[in-house]
Amino acid sequence: MKEETVEIKIKDDSQSEMDENPGEGDKSENHEKEDIPLKKMTKAQLLDKIKQVQESAEENYDLYVRSQAEMDNMKKRFLKEKQDLIKFSNESLIKQLLPVMDNLEQAILHSDDENSLDALKEGVALTLKVLTDTLEKAGMEAVKAMGETFDPNCHEAISEQEDDSVEPKTVLQELQKGYFLNERLIRPAMVIVSKNSV
Repeated sequence: MKEETVEIKIKDDSQSEMDENPGEGDKSENHEKEDIPLKKMTKAQLLDKIKQVQESAEENYDLYVRSQAEMDNMKKRFLKEKQDLIKFSNESLIKQLLPVMDNLEQAILHSDDENSLDALKEGVALTLKVLTDTLEKAGMEAVKAMGETFDPNCHEAISEQEDDSVEPKTVLQELQKGYFLNERLIRPAMVIVSKNSV
């Protein structure tokens, strides 16, 4: 009986404190609810706690769903950008090569004139210059071969030829030009190399 009286008295004191300072009472009550172990909570406090946890779980699930949707959208956008990049990666180079096609078409059209051979030669030479300039702007560079010492990293020897007028392993003839693209070898030069006569 004594314990019950004491408990009622404590509740009355806390109630009178809440009446005096309503704001502080709310804070202390909330603080008490948070600090009370689950085993010691009343049924009402447990139900309140469950409600808070459910609300928090719903908020977190909503955030998770939104984050997943955003990530999926980002993946789709990234894949589309990647596909477009692959699809149109050569667009700039092709635009620069179109004048070469135009020049070749013009050369074919004018090949029926009286001085067609000279005109054709001149047209092809100009077209080759335009093509070379365009590819050089894109990073292409010819491999140096004629008169150079044979380098297996950028030359491909097709045959050897006796020649005492130059050092052995010197490139005597270039059968097909080789090229670098931004300092990476994309095709070796096909060459004939000198050797000493026996």
